[in-house]
Amino acid sequence: MLNILVCVKQVPDVNLVKIDPVTGSLIRKGVPAILNPLDANALEAAVQMKERYGGLVTCITMGPDQAEEALRECLAAGTDKAVLLSDRAFANADTLATSYVIASAAKLLGSFDLIFCGKESLDGATGQMASQLAERFDASQLSCTEEILSLNETEMTITARRELEKGVETAQAQLPCLLTVEKTNYHPRIPNLKRWKASRTAEIVRYNSQTIPGLDLAQIGDPGSPTKVPRTYPPEAGSKGMMIDEGSLDKSVEKLAGLIREVL
Repeated sequence: MLNILVCVKQVPDVNLVKIDPVTGSLIRKGVPAILNPLDANALEAAVQMKERYGGLVTCITMGPDQAEEALRECLAAGTDKAVLLSDRAFANADTLATSYVIASAAKLLGSFDLIFCGKESLDGATGQMASQLAERFDASQLSCTEEILSLNETEMTITARRELEKGVETAQAQLPCLLTVEKTNYHPRIPNLKRWKASRTAEIVRYNSQTIPGLDLAQIGDPGSPTKVPRTYPPEAGSKGMMIDEGSLDKSVEKLAGLIREVL
């Protein structure tokens, strides 16, 4: 039976986030928090693997207490167990510190055959977390997974099709394996009423910096984060372009040439 871990994150709805022009910080007040959409694709892939081969799916996230709601969404969609890592000591963590806490906590849950992640989060969009987790779990990695083709439980291998910039690639990896999932074939399901109701009262396991044995406090939160973001700001808007339509191709080209001569 497969033991599957899905790493998710609750993020602000970036379509509603604004930036304070004075401080350069994100204005999160009044902005709803949502399950990172790309993590929802990874969750769907994990649940499909459980349905196909059997197993147990655990979702884990690090965040404030309100991140519990994202985990309940995961439970409604087919997760068997949910784990929340929440502590003020985890605040201001970059991907290095976050991956350290997640991997440390996951050791309390046993060993995992498959680890699923979204390829990036909407708020940070670094795309670094999956590779760091694969290293910490000592797992192989299949990134940009378009479709999982097969799993050989005897040889402990997984075969998947990967979406590349110029085409697709079929690759095989040894378990344990971490996969980042594309949304092409893994659209999040709509939970049925029974699962949704059960998710509202399901137990969520909680860990903090004091209940994860052996956690090095120098490697978590702000102290353990070498990446610092001094300021966030929107891109500066450039000057508006000009549409050239003089009624014919020759006249339009002549107009464009004239404008270039003026600049030069």
